[in-house]
Amino acid sequence: MKKIVVLTGAGISAESGIQTFRDADGLWEGYDVMEVASPQGFEKNPKLVLDFYNQRRKQLLKVAPNEAHLALKNLEEYFETTIITQNIDDLHERAGSKAIIHLHGELLKVRSTKISRIGAPVILDWKKDLKIGDKCINGHQLRPHIVWFGEAVPLLDRAIEITQEADILIIIGTSMQVYPAASLVNFIKDDTPIYFVDPRPSITKNAFNNLTIIEKTAVEGIPELVTQLITTI
Repeated sequence: MKKIVVLTGAGISAESGIQTFRDADGLWEGYDVMEVASPQGFEKNPKLVLDFYNQRRKQLLKVAPNEAHLALKNLEEYFETTIITQNIDDLHERAGSKAIIHLHGELLKVRSTKISRIGAPVILDWKKDLKIGDKCINGHQLRPHIVWFGEAVPLLDRAIEITQEADILIIIGTSMQVYPAASLVNFIKDDTPIYFVDPRPSITKNAFNNLTIIEKTAVEGIPELVTQLITTI
């Protein structure tokens, strides 16, 4: 069974109503990203950061997977499929996809602010508001389970390993400017087919070998691409 790796960015979630991470002016729904997405921001004003992610969490619980999420799930019946996502939502999971790597963390999880004695933070599922005073079993304040600017990406090595094994790479709704996620394309085998789906692609046809650019939204382009891949097995 061929292996497909799918790299998804904000574009696929935007079509479900999730705000994209940041736009041209460097703001995220009116917030400076460094105020709400950095360890320094959390240290300076933890309440602001927690309130910000509480609003994101409430928004996430009101939206649903779209046709692109659902189409990707169908790939699993015909290919060994792994989704590597930059998104912190759970829309891939709700669509039914099984193998998902969240490079930047998960909005519906929280973790302790300090490492436990066994060398790992306590991670909990979390769908309600997170407040100052909410602590893990070891008595440490909980924080969003998000990889903030300046923090290491714990699952990057695993994502690289998966990408190196890909027979087909699909890239959806990402600017290819957020690192280290954008560097994953450099780890595929030579001449691996790459499909780049974005209505305003940030790369050109000659950016990579064997690249097909599909200038459509995820909802338009992904169901068509999935059907194409399945029928050409």
